[in-house]
Amino acid sequence: MPDSPMPTTMPADAPVRFDTKVALVIRADLAGWQKLNVAAFLATGIAAAAPDALGEEYVDGAGRRYGRMLGQPMLIFAADGGQLRAVRDAALERGLTLVPYVAAMFGTGHDAANRAAFRAEDPDAPDLVGLALRGPKKAVDKTVKGLTLHG
Repeated sequence: MPDSPMPTTMPADAPVRFDTKVALVIRADLAGWQKLNVAAFLATGIAAAAPDALGEEYVDGAGRRYGRMLGQPMLIFAADGGQLRAVRDAALERGLTLVPYVAAMFGTGHDAANRAAFRAEDPDAPDLVGLALRGPKKAVDKTVKGLTLHG
């Protein structure tokens, strides 16, 4: 059963349990700006792949409306290239939603060029710098087992 947005009547401090989990896995040796760039793009990929995971829009005390965000936490893990490939392989085996980011995408300027850069990669050994995954909590936990949170 997919996660549904938190009802607006639920108290803000009420505990919420999710059946799914979102994890971003980012290569640890990237420059700071690259890590942030990869995390941002991967998060949008999860939002696009799982619109049911989006929460409600934000409204401030004056009634001004703001955009929606994912309604569940995202954990960001550090990995090296080999770990990223292992995570990708495990995620594919488990049928998880998977969003990739390869090094060549740093040199592109728009979505069509990103997709072309990804397609040009060796499908068995892409130069991954980041992955986003979403799926059943236990399957995601098994897929990222052994990785540490990005610090």
